[in-house]
Amino acid sequence: ERSRAGVRPTVAGAAFISGARRVVQEVEGTISIAKAAARGEAGRLRLGFYNSLSAGSLRATLLDYAQRYPAVEIRTVEAARERLLGDLAIDALDVAIVTGNPTLVESQALALWSERILVALPTDHPLASQDVVSWGDLRGETFLIGEHDPGPDVHDLLIANLATPGDRPRVVKHNVSHANIKALVGLGHGVTLVSDACLGAHYAGVVYREARDSKGGCRIGYAAHWSKDNDNPALVPFLRLLRERYPALRDPS
Repeated sequence: ERSRAGVRPTVAGAAFISGARRVVQEVEGTISIAKAAARGEAGRLRLGFYNSLSAGSLRATLLDYAQRYPAVEIRTVEAARERLLGDLAIDALDVAIVTGNPTLVESQALALWSERILVALPTDHPLASQDVVSWGDLRGETFLIGEHDPGPDVHDLLIANLATPGDRPRVVKHNVSHANIKALVGLGHGVTLVSDACLGAHYAGVVYREARDSKGGCRIGYAAHWSKDNDNPALVPFLRLLRERYPALRDPS
């Protein structure tokens, strides 16, 4: 509509312009999201693990990643190591973080952090009054472990530190979660081994003490595994973040 004051749209024209602007904004937003997804800054990352998220390096890493890439949705899967590595093979996961150091033949693996091994004791246990517990002090204790991960890791640590030709540690297996293993410790059924990652979760009647021998504390390593055929762009910045946060353990080659 033209007048001496100038030109203005009709009522129908104003409605059209308003709708067109919304369409343009939506298209621009869609393009922006698509570009971010192509850079790995949006989308979805499927992460497998079987450790606690209450404390430790895994928790800190996920917090850092979420702050840097808030548009990436993180889907987590908690399962046993064999299940996680199997899910990687069938593209059901993007990355799995499990215990153990990668071998030289594992090109799609990255050594990460290590954590202290602690003993979870009932609060009224005689060793609870000590700041540090030696492995020798633990001989004769009943150790509670789960039948699933990280139970096998705990069993291996017990054998490595306590087994002798004439004596093996007393182990009782339960088909429950690691959280319920610690709950059983609080009920006085025995003791168990945990890592630093468990320190953020408190259980009634349970205290943690570092396990040491003459050489010092005992630690357990963690590594990230992924498939060479994975084409999820969100995986690239996540691996870049891991290499940035843990450069001391990066393969120099």
